[in-house]
Amino acid sequence: MKTNYEKDFVAWSDEQAMLLEQERFDELDLIHLIEEVRDLGRRERDAIESQLERLLLHLLKWQYQPQLKGSSWDISIKDARRQIKKLCRKYPVLVKHIQNENTFYECYLNAREAAADETGLPIATFPLEYQYSLSSVLDPEFLPQ
Repeated sequence: MKTNYEKDFVAWSDEQAMLLEQERFDELDLIHLIEEVRDLGRRERDAIESQLERLLLHLLKWQYQPQLKGSSWDISIKDARRQIKKLCRKYPVLVKHIQNENTFYECYLNAREAAADETGLPIATFPLEYQYSLSSVLDPEFLPQ
């Protein structure tokens, strides 16, 4: 038999909130509730990674296709930086998340792949290791040469 969680997520979440408000803890669907609470943080980490990938993608395009530099890339770079800053201000733990070398490198590899797809340049055009630090990438004055 399907639970409300599987049939109607909104009804399930309303029910869980009501049970919490009424302190009826023994009736909570703890397995799914724990999963959903964990997922809340995951969504924010995914959001900041997406912005970092977008930023890195446009910085790569800026550097490796200088003849095509335009206002849309500049706007995208500035907007990604603003969004990252906003997320870090709202959720300070995300600063540590993007400072993690593995996170930064994974975002770079995804941006590198996207840059190859979007530019039509061979992926080997873009170095396997990114030559700039996170702090330089986030610096509003930084644009690669």
